[in-house]
Amino acid sequence: MIQFMQSPQRAMRLAAIAIALLVIGPVAHAQQQPSAAAMATAKEIVNVTGASALFTPLISGVVEQAKLLLLQQNPNLSKPLNEIAEQLRAEMAPRFSELIDELARQYATRFTEQELKDLLAFDKSPLGQKLQTEQPAVVETTMRFAQTWGNTMSDQVIAKMRDELKKKGYSL
Repeated sequence: MIQFMQSPQRAMRLAAIAIALLVIGPVAHAQQQPSAAAMATAKEIVNVTGASALFTPLISGVVEQAKLLLLQQNPNLSKPLNEIAEQLRAEMAPRFSELIDELARQYATRFTEQELKDLLAFDKSPLGQKLQTEQPAVVETTMRFAQTWGNTMSDQVIAKMRDELKKKGYSL
């Protein structure tokens, strides 16, 4: 699971947003241009919730993957590639704002200005802060339960399938 800044954030909501950005972001952007006020409120939501933390490792990850790809082709290039990778991480860092802008745009195109204001007020409220703190633990615990539950169900389904196959004269 991705670790979020120092304070845990809304993992499920952010994961859904990340998927939306990758899959339908460009389509949504082309369909609707949010107002400046909506964008400003959405950016504040991104800041208050720490949502940008979801994307923090992207630039370093892209640079590192490229470096590893080139190292596979020539392992002797380790030293220069490390130097170049460090330079590129610094060079690409300002582009992080593109991701934050798109994240804010996704909020601003899916919520009205009033909904964004209400959401921001909630995020700043004691309950909103508690949700930001507690939701990752709820999601993590639920994911562990779901994994165990799914494994148990899988064992049961496999056993029933084997029984049914035996009844029909098949053996495994």
